[in-house]
This record gives sequence, structure tokens and C-alpha cells, in this order.
Amino acid sequence: MDIIRIVLELLYWNFGGKMGKKITITGAGGYIGRHVVNAFLNKNIPVTAVDINTNFIDNRASIVECNIFEDKGDIYKKINEPEICLHLAWQDGFNHNAQSHIMNIPKHYTFINNMIENGLKQIVVLGTMHEVGYWEGAIDENTPTNPISFYGIGKNTVRQIVQEISKKKGVIFQWLRAFYILGDDLQNRSIFTRILEMEKEGKPTFPFTTGENKYDFIDIDILANQIVASVMQTEVTGIINCCTGNPISLKEKVEQFIFEKNLKIKPEYGVYPSRPYDSPAIWGDPTKITQILKNYNP
Repeated sequence: MDIIRIVLELLYWNFGGKMGKKITITGAGGYIGRHVVNAFLNKNIPVTAVDINTNFIDNRASIVECNIFEDKGDIYKKINEPEICLHLAWQDGFNHNAQSHIMNIPKHYTFINNMIENGLKQIVVLGTMHEVGYWEGAIDENTPTNPISFYGIGKNTVRQIVQEISKKKGVIFQWLRAFYILGDDLQNRSIFTRILEMEKEGKPTFPFTTGENKYDFIDIDILANQIVASVMQTEVTGIINCCTGNPISLKEKVEQFIFEKNLKIKPEYGVYPSRPYDSPAIWGDPTKITQILKNYNP
């Protein structure tokens, strides 16, 4: 198996064109990152995987353990001098009001600017629906942004900065806007994680909102494949919604989750109010990602 892997890697790096470009993924050990790394590798696309904690990264990748924000040396060289950087690294992604979302903005700028100045040709960054803020309906690349949480503000600010740098330097820019991610539920710290934890504790019920808010739910592995497809093409750029385009109520999704997992626990609706930045119904316009998946399927 090792011989087969080596041969595949040699073919990859010497094939030329898009498939011959070096790809580095930051935040590769995180909840989303580890699935994205696996998705690339499962399509025989070698990647350099970078993170502070590399324990959960597939060892088929070329792994670099470092803090991209604190490294004072030539970070571009240290992480394999990529032509494509998929920037997933983000601190406290599950805590929407953590101060780190604001404090780390200059660090993202410094890292990405350094990469571009040293020769990066394509920068791809993971975004979030929370950049938009309170909105009802479908969102696309032209939907105005008015983020309310620190998380949304931080992401939106980094998007604007990277978009401007890329334009000035002639670098391919893709901003992959993610929505409500499901799957690998013990790791995503969502309501679904809490349901599993409380079921294990033997709790008969769990307090919940009304559950009427509608979101664009996407499975983590489907998201990972959408990310791979987006990165591996350059015809579609700018803001790309990684989504299904199908809004479903949180109540419906929770009850479906409980049924599929054969859980005994039941929700207590209406105990908690919705968060002020939670839209009544928000989902992604899938036009761009549909085009990408139609034309590119490695």
C-alpha cells in the first residue's frame, strides 16, 4: 500500500496543470479541517496539513505542526511553499462572542499577506453565514453583510481584507461560505452534541428554543467534498456558498436526528429564546456550488 501511495503522489506532483500544484491546509486538525483533509486524500490529491494540534490529522498527509500566527520565521517556506492555501484555521469557532474573533483579525491579515507576498497564487478561506447577520431568505455573493456576533464580524472583516489584497496582487480569491454543519456530532459542539451528551447522562428531556428557525443544514462530509471541488477549479471565484439551498426548521432537524439515532430524550420547546442574530429563515443560494459540482468532480 505504501508503494501505491508513493506512486500516486509522484504522478500527482508531476502531472502538471492544476493537479500538480501544491496545496496547504491550515486548521487541518479541527472539526472541519480533518474531514477536508480526508476528502482531498480520498481523491488521491496530496496536501500539506498544518495545525497546532496534529493528533487528529490523517497520516497520509504531509503534516506540519506549528502555530501559523506566532511563527516569526518564513512561514511560507515552513508550510511547504504552496501555490494554493486553504485557510481553515480559526480560534473559538463554536463560541460566537469570544474576543479572539476580533483580536485575531491582524494575525489573519499578517499570515495571508505574508503568503501572498512570498508567491501564493490562490487563497481560499472558509467563511460563515454569520457574516450576513440578521437576514430572511436566500443569500448570495451580493447579499449585504451586517454581522451582529463577534464571530460574524471577525469573519466578515477578514473577508474584506483578503478580497482587497487578492485584487491588488492578482491572486485567485475564493471565500467559501458555510452554513449549519452537521455530522461527526460529538465534535461540533452544536445542539446535536448536547443532545447526545444528555442522552448519555440519562436525561429524559432537554431545554430548547421553539425550533421554528429555518437553516441550510449540510453534512460535514458533503461540505468537505464541496470545498475540494471549489479549491480544485478557478472558473468560479469570489464568495461561494457551500450549501444545499434547502431551508429546514431546526425543530424538524432535531426530531429527525432523535429518530435516526434511536434516542429516548425529548425536546422541551420554548424554554430558551432565539439568539438576537438568529434569522427566522436563512439559506444559501446554491447557484455557484451547483455549477462547480457539475463541471468538476475529481
